[in-house]
Amino acid sequence: MISATQPHYPGLADALLFQARASGLRLRRWATALADRSFARPHRQSAHLIAAPAIAEARSPLWTAAAGPKDRALTAGKVHNLRLALRGIDGIEVPAGEIFSFWKQVGRPSRARGFVAGRELREGCMIASPGGGLCQLSNALYEAALRAGFEIVERHAHSRRVPGSRAALGRDATVFWNYVDLRLRATRAFRIEARLTSDALIVTFRAAAGSAGAASAPPHPTEAADAHDCVSCGESACRRNDPERAPDSGGPSAWLVDAGSPEFSALFARLARSTDALMLPTRRFASKRYDWPKGLCERENAATWATLRRSLALRNAGQGGALQARALEADARLAAAYAARLSHLDTHVVVAQNLLPHLWRLGVLQGRSFDVLMQRLPMDVLQARLDNAASRYPQSPTLADFRSPRQIVADESAALGAARTLYTAHPDIAACFSAKTVLLDWARARPMAARRGGKIVLFPASALARKGAYALREAMADLDLDLVIAGQAVETWDFWAGLRARILAPGERPQEIAAVVLPAIVEHQPRALLAALAAGIPVIATPACGLSERAGLTLVPAMNVDTLRAALKACCE
Repeated sequence: MISATQPHYPGLADALLFQARASGLRLRRWATALADRSFARPHRQSAHLIAAPAIAEARSPLWTAAAGPKDRALTAGKVHNLRLALRGIDGIEVPAGEIFSFWKQVGRPSRARGFVAGRELREGCMIASPGGGLCQLSNALYEAALRAGFEIVERHAHSRRVPGSRAALGRDATVFWNYVDLRLRATRAFRIEARLTSDALIVTFRAAAGSAGAASAPPHPTEAADAHDCVSCGESACRRNDPERAPDSGGPSAWLVDAGSPEFSALFARLARSTDALMLPTRRFASKRYDWPKGLCERENAATWATLRRSLALRNAGQGGALQARALEADARLAAAYAARLSHLDTHVVVAQNLLPHLWRLGVLQGRSFDVLMQRLPMDVLQARLDNAASRYPQSPTLADFRSPRQIVADESAALGAARTLYTAHPDIAACFSAKTVLLDWARARPMAARRGGKIVLFPASALARKGAYALREAMADLDLDLVIAGQAVETWDFWAGLRARILAPGERPQEIAAVVLPAIVEHQPRALLAALAAGIPVIATPACGLSERAGLTLVPAMNVDTLRAALKACCE
């Protein structure tokens, strides 16, 4: 203890003595558990009580006012440690009468298991220690247990008060592996849900309706002095003293990206800082697909092996639903590769949308703020549109060929709801979350190598239902127009029978085009439409194509044949 009259600062001998005493207490705890046969297995995750009513909740902030980089690093370490600990807590269900033990669920918080330095209260001081900060979780569990009226089998108060914590109210529960534990019991089965938002830890207990059991007596505030903090206490003679530097501009961000686009590359060039990390698929091949600006971030990691596996898997996946299922699996592997490379100091991340549900499921977004690069409609919206189109065109073999697993859809929806900012150049995508979406400008397109004129209408896609092929086929009937199709895929081999239509040969480019038409139900990359407009060629498209009103553009509703036919006549007269 540090005295005003005769200071005593902990030295190496104190540290060795503490470790020896702790080892003895750990051995005694193991011996006691062996004697009373309390080496029970940890409780497992289950869904039996997932719909049960919430009977108690405790919430606490993750980020208090960080004074500078060292303070922020230790707080980020705490958040990372909580993120790891929640893997053993969230979703578990404890049978009636059985004991919940904090350490049996969390396990030893060692560096070997991924825990990093966070603040730990030891011998009156807040010091940096692997696994530090887990008391915030034990505090929240204890608080929720008190509110739920559970029996407190074991609980220990902190020896010093941490300003602003529950210790000042006597509602704290310190833990130290493995002999200082928090143990709870209830007369009915209960479920624990624990999660991190970008700024809070939330612990919820659920249980079926019934008797709550005997409530524990509410604790009284303990008489304890405030704890010293090694980054701010000013005791420069102490070997643990690690004074804070001047505050800087904030922690680093990590950019977890996939295929590039001119719009997202420009955003990255504008927002990225040298302290940020860029995680991209590769720099070794497919340079045009993954052409993200170089030299902006000091840390750059490429997931080349995961990207190569994806390339090979998609090459042999075929078409349609099989291709999309393989792509989803490959995205999950790429997300896992990025997650393994994230630093706990990366407190903000920018995520490519196709990786978002997988990162959410892995839990690496918990306790972080994050933005999303929106490449497509949210899965739930996208699949609803396809379902609607499939009911209109039940003969289509492509509209219902694939749907993402429900859990993936749910994970993406939850993650989009928790995201801070969404970025997209597509107005139709932006409308899904208008309150927090930043609408980017489409990059300037190179003009199409054709001039306006003639009787040829270009369909700049494959003849698939989601691109509006059925509506176009009906609208073209009896019109004095020739139709050329850019893509090779087709709904059926005789899809265009009876019309003056043909698929362009590889490399073929019409010299004259009367109009470019894309009455799509789903379209996320309107590059060909932008190129046509840049060349002064009229464009007919649906709002799903992602273009706002502008000169030369006629917008028509999707699957509306009459409006589409009228637009074709007007453009080609």
